[in-house]
Amino acid sequence: MKKLLAHIKIMRPLNLIISAFAVIITASILKKMDQTSVWFTALCVVVFYNAAANTINDYFDQETDRINRPTRPLISGNVKPQTALFLAIILFAIGTIFAFTLPFTATFFAVAIALPLMIFYSIMFKGMPLVGNFIIAMILGLTFLFAGAALQDIKTMIVPALLAFGLTIVRELVKDISDVEGDRKVNLRTFPIVAGIKEAWILASVFAILIGVYAFVPYVTGKYNHLYIFFVLFGVEIPLVLTVFSTMKSPTIITAKRIAQLLKFSTIAGVFAVWLGSI
Repeated sequence: MKKLLAHIKIMRPLNLIISAFAVIITASILKKMDQTSVWFTALCVVVFYNAAANTINDYFDQETDRINRPTRPLISGNVKPQTALFLAIILFAIGTIFAFTLPFTATFFAVAIALPLMIFYSIMFKGMPLVGNFIIAMILGLTFLFAGAALQDIKTMIVPALLAFGLTIVRELVKDISDVEGDRKVNLRTFPIVAGIKEAWILASVFAILIGVYAFVPYVTGKYNHLYIFFVLFGVEIPLVLTVFSTMKSPTIITAKRIAQLLKFSTIAGVFAVWLGSI
């Protein structure tokens, strides 16, 4: 049972639930919940791709995880490296099969854009200053565009895609700060290592301000209702304000670990805000 749970944990089930929920929200926003076979197929692509990406990321992150996350399944020995790699390949293959049953634009987003980004992020892009951060943010934002393409309405999903992109950029920068000790020991060139921890906090703060201001735009323009602004204020704006405040008061690695966790739930709150705000 312990090994089974470890094989589930390596896929990061909470992340999969969030990504699956993003597809369901897209169908709800577009008022196309009746197209069950389409959005469920899109959901399968997103879940299988994300499960594969999370697994292969752990495979390539074994050196840094020994320092930053010693309880991860590969480091604890509950999952073998060869098993993780094989599992990732199978999951990517299943997701790709599902993708080819969707409209062409959705298939293109999945197979020609998301798939290569997910694979090469772990292999070569993660250690590049800011490049890896932007790729992760693009992948999360792309989830909404991909689901919109599957349901043949991309335009409506641009706003939630941009919100997801912005929130993810902030979290990824803060997460890189929290991982700086392990990343430095394996010679990764993340932004906090290249530019400095204080500078990385400042950049995260700048992005936090930008996305914080942008988050109000859909409400001010009448695109989303009062439920949207309620969730944005308490679930998104407060964590972003704390990010900026932390930059001024305590720009440390320990602070980054706490803020990174908070920003993860901020992304969930943002997804809920878009969903409820569109009702």
